[in-house]
Amino acid sequence: MVLAFTTKPFAFELVRPLQTSQGFLKKRCGWLLRLEDSSGKSGWGEVSTFNLSKLKDFEDSLDSLGSSPTREELEEHIKLNISAPQVAFGIGACLAELDGLVGETAPGGWLKPSCSAFLINTSNDLLFDLEQLVERCNGDYLPLTLKWKVAVQPDDVELSLFNEMVELIPKNFRIRLDANGGWNRLRASRWVEHLFDEPRLEWIEQPLPVEDLEGLFLLDERLPVALDESLLFDPTLRISWKGWQVRRPIMEGDPRPLLRDLQNGFPLRTLSTSFETGIGLRWLHHLAALQQKGPTPTAPGLASGWCASSGLFSSDPELVWNAA
Repeated sequence: MVLAFTTKPFAFELVRPLQTSQGFLKKRCGWLLRLEDSSGKSGWGEVSTFNLSKLKDFEDSLDSLGSSPTREELEEHIKLNISAPQVAFGIGACLAELDGLVGETAPGGWLKPSCSAFLINTSNDLLFDLEQLVERCNGDYLPLTLKWKVAVQPDDVELSLFNEMVELIPKNFRIRLDANGGWNRLRASRWVEHLFDEPRLEWIEQPLPVEDLEGLFLLDERLPVALDESLLFDPTLRISWKGWQVRRPIMEGDPRPLLRDLQNGFPLRTLSTSFETGIGLRWLHHLAALQQKGPTPTAPGLASGWCASSGLFSSDPELVWNAA
């Protein structure tokens, strides 16, 4: 079957830069994809990145498909783009929607998760922001998961902030620390000693560099460790790592295998944003909702409020396309 394939570039900036141990995240660019069959049904995808140096490679890869690729050519293109998983995600997302695996014609339509972790802004106002958050939540005493980007400031500063944080928050809150690979083993061990008796700790996310697998396995014996960037660096870890996995579908390739895993109830997966447009966000929400129906439900990391309110982030793909 020959399909009509069109792409459209987009770019946006976060409401404020997000500081991690690897630097600041600010501008995301890429392409929206639309795949239409002979009946007029559309499947939508997204290919995007913060790394602007990759844009030309992505553009060349998409251009090579032309305007009327066959189904077989698209499936082959996914297999050939192991080194460019963002392209594989975009094409796989289009095909999955055309096939009715997700979307309005799928059972239940597009699902939405029931809650999200709250991403704490690393700034001089961190404790003030946290006080305001706790004050808003305490009225209903709602449980909340906090995600804090660490390895941004010196350990002494962050450990002191952490001590103040745990004094501020209610007992039913949960805490995730995300180092983005910014600790070495010595720094990680120092934090582990500090965190060992903290019952609200859910996990430490990517505490060590992606290649230090031995160190990550050793740390996981002491406290829960969730892998993130390591899963992109070495995709075989998605099978061999038995602890928590932070899955960012728009970054890891064809989304259909992850969709099947979550439909089949695979445990210890959680979903996290890479700051998608509304087209990618539909997938993130749907997969996160499936995770919450599974055996180990938890709050996804949606980073609400970090993207502007505009048509580019609508749940209607036509509005997203028109806003690009």
